[in-house]
Amino acid sequence: MEALVKFIQDEFVTKKEFPQFQSGDTITVYYEIKEGEKTRTQFFRGVVIQRRGTGASETFTIRKMSGTVGVERIFPVNLPAIQKIEVNKHGRVRRARIFYFRGLTGKKARIQEKRR
Repeated sequence: MEALVKFIQDEFVTKKEFPQFQSGDTITVYYEIKEGEKTRTQFFRGVVIQRRGTGASETFTIRKMSGTVGVERIFPVNLPAIQKIEVNKHGRVRRARIFYFRGLTGKKARIQEKRR
C-alpha cells in the first residue's frame, strides 16, 4: 500500500525545484498572499529549525525574531503559494532539529556560518 501511495505522489504531485537547505541555514521564503481579489508577495526570513516528512508531505519550520518576540512558521515544501526560496547563509549545526535555539538569546543565539 505504501508503494502505491509513493508512486501516486511521485507521478501526480508537481514538485518545484528549490535550492538545498537544512537546519541552521538562514533562508528567505517568498510566498503569495491573497487579500480579497488582490495578490501580493511577502517574504519570511529566518533560521530553519527543522525539516520533517518526505515526499509530498515534507515541511520545514522557520524561526525569526520580530522585535523581542520569536515567530515560527511551518511551510509545506509543495505549497503552491511559495514562489521561491533563497538561501542567505549556510549554518553549521550538529543536529537536524535545533529546538534548543528557541531558548537562546543574544550572542548565544548566533549560528556559525559554514565555509564553502
